[in-house]
Amino acid sequence: MTRRQTSLAVLGGGVLALLVLSPSAFFVIFAGLLLGVGISGAGQWIADRAGLGRGWGVAILLLGILAAAVLVSLLFAPAIAEQIDELTRTLPTAVESLRTRLEQYEWLDRLISSGGGASLPEGTGAAAAGALFSVLGAGANILIALAIGIYGAISPGIYRRGLLLLVAPSARSRAEEVIAASVKVLRRWFGAQLVSMAVVGVLTTIGLWLVGVPLAPLLGLIAGLLGFVPNIGPILSAVPAVLLASTQGGTAALLTVGVFLVVQALESYLITPKVQQDQVS
Repeated sequence: MTRRQTSLAVLGGGVLALLVLSPSAFFVIFAGLLLGVGISGAGQWIADRAGLGRGWGVAILLLGILAAAVLVSLLFAPAIAEQIDELTRTLPTAVESLRTRLEQYEWLDRLISSGGGASLPEGTGAAAAGALFSVLGAGANILIALAIGIYGAISPGIYRRGLLLLVAPSARSRAEEVIAASVKVLRRWFGAQLVSMAVVGVLTTIGLWLVGVPLAPLLGLIAGLLGFVPNIGPILSAVPAVLLASTQGGTAALLTVGVFLVVQALESYLITPKVQQDQVS
């Protein structure tokens, strides 16, 4: 077995071991590296057009993001906080309303009862504690991914050199070419994904507003952000919207489901393929 084959086996085995033993850590690291690639690419774009170094471009980008976040918070934080507060107050009512509607059907009522619906109140405290720890864990993972991304965008050479040290010296020149090509493709993919998320958020907001679902802008924002999560993201974003729509009646709930199905069909078969083709190809 040559040194090149050995280095590739060690690298692949390490990635596989991390994925098996700690999948959450793997995905946090991957998300951080992906974010770093996106920030670095945007910073390079700014630097090229401003005639500055890449580091200055990244610094300008990060300062711009920070300034935009502060400005958005000052202008829209009260309205967003009000919508979030209304969402947290409305969702329990929506759940109870949906449960009442389902109990009108005897077979569904028996199914809910056999599934432990009667014991739900006893586990409310444990469920709330579990939800709290889940939120805190997700917040910590996001902060770690942000730290990895920002540090990787500022000093990408450290990560690149670290990866090259895992490869046999005879294969390092080829590995460096592969890394450079991969980073270029990931930058374009990341930009295309942001465009797709924005389109999904706008289309969802418009669709929910036309149906008459409360808090359509907030629900559209949630749909856009969760669009980054494959497969399960659209389902998670649809749950609060359908629950809120159910307070307006069964027709509104069905129309809301239709909105999400149409938007996801457009995203899967038209928006994302077109944007990815233009950006990545």
